[in-house]
Amino acid sequence: MDQLYIGNTSLTWLSGGVMNLDGGAMFGVVPKPLWSKKYPSNDQNQILLPADPILVQTVEGINILIDAGLGNGKFTDKQIRNFGIKSESNIENSLKHLGLTVNDINIILMTHLHYDHACGLTKFENGQWTSVFKNAQIFTSKIEWDEMRNPNIRSKNTYWRENWEPVQNQVKTFDMEINITPSIRMVRTGGHSNGHAIIIIKDGNERIIHMADIMPTHAHSNVLWVMAYDDFPLDSITSKQKWMKYGLERNAWFTFYHDALTRAVMFNKDGNNIERRIERTE
Repeated sequence: MDQLYIGNTSLTWLSGGVMNLDGGAMFGVVPKPLWSKKYPSNDQNQILLPADPILVQTVEGINILIDAGLGNGKFTDKQIRNFGIKSESNIENSLKHLGLTVNDINIILMTHLHYDHACGLTKFENGQWTSVFKNAQIFTSKIEWDEMRNPNIRSKNTYWRENWEPVQNQVKTFDMEINITPSIRMVRTGGHSNGHAIIIIKDGNERIIHMADIMPTHAHSNVLWVMAYDDFPLDSITSKQKWMKYGLERNAWFTFYHDALTRAVMFNKDGNNIERRIERTE
């Protein structure tokens, strides 16, 4: 499994499933001759997108998961076709390789609650939907949690009842930002969804910024390259400007949940070139 270390903090990418989505939708108004130079597509104009949660392990011994993967048994045949689902989650096996089980996860940081990030929170067991990570506190923004339970005509296709009802007693919400530990915080950015949040991890002088779906792959580092899926694209652009600047000034790593090629990158000072890269090996 692919890993990244900063100080005494480790990040390990787990196997959360793989899908293919339309490249045009993933890059919005950016013409294909531009984005296809940075990220390949298949003959159906789809791009490969894993949904791989990141296990963060702190020096205090806390096991933290960033998002939850595609889960298992959540998709109809139609959804498998439309979402280009190639494989579902294998998180339990990933954790087994690390000597862990789902019961060892203490905290889950949900950047947002779209199906491709939240399906792994629950499973169908003994005739009902139940929580997968029964011992974990689940953090998400209040705005995201409210919309998850009361989606509008657009968002109801991505906020699913079976993904939130079984875990509602585990959920902790915040308004604008929250310190999860002394070295990890979540900040609401909006953009992709109104309640979308990013995660900043600091250990000593090193930093990681997980931009989630306002920068889903390394090819989205241009602040103007945002998805057609974004509910508030101008907010995505504004937040990317702010947090890219923050990260570049501090030589931060930028990590990815959806990138089929790259797990993490460190850019040069102006953000135009990648100086260091951790490639996806699976």
